[in-house]
Amino acid sequence: MDKAVRAGKPLVVFLDRDGVICRYFARDFTKSWEEFEFLPGARKALKLLNQAGARVIIISNQSGVNKGIYSAEDLKEIDRRMTEAVVVCGGRIDASFYCPHIPEEACLCRKPGTGLVTKAASELHLNLKESAVYFVGDSETDIITGHRADLTTILVLSGQTVLAKETEGWTIKPDHIAPDLPGALKYIL
Repeated sequence: MDKAVRAGKPLVVFLDRDGVICRYFARDFTKSWEEFEFLPGARKALKLLNQAGARVIIISNQSGVNKGIYSAEDLKEIDRRMTEAVVVCGGRIDASFYCPHIPEEACLCRKPGTGLVTKAASELHLNLKESAVYFVGDSETDIITGHRADLTTILVLSGQTVLAKETEGWTIKPDHIAPDLPGALKYIL
């Protein structure tokens, strides 16, 4: 959505977690708070989104839970501490929604499905049709999710996808590409 078009509308920003807010581990998971590492500028970007009045919501696949690599309690602890660390820097994460399922479970919440976006909108009483809504992610799955939910998509090259040319074979392209979350703000604010 063009900034001029969104003028006056509520601002909602859905963010993937790994590769957008924190470091992405290829073929591994962030299993504990000790392994969690904020990406440079991520907390400041969250603060700037909040100052602009944005509702900031995390939407993330975390199949490590159902694979038994880490527990649901571990995930809650990581989320709690991440949220607290953002608050300390003057920012806010309004809510986090995680899918713990593995692809074979064929759930409705796992990205590229839109179940978590729908759940967030319902639980947080968000009118996505009357809002300026963005989905910021680091993978094709994130871009497909945003597209299916009719959101403006921004691919960041700070996680799973690191080169814009990697999108050449994608059937659904991002609306915008940015180096990282701070760089994505130019399309949102």
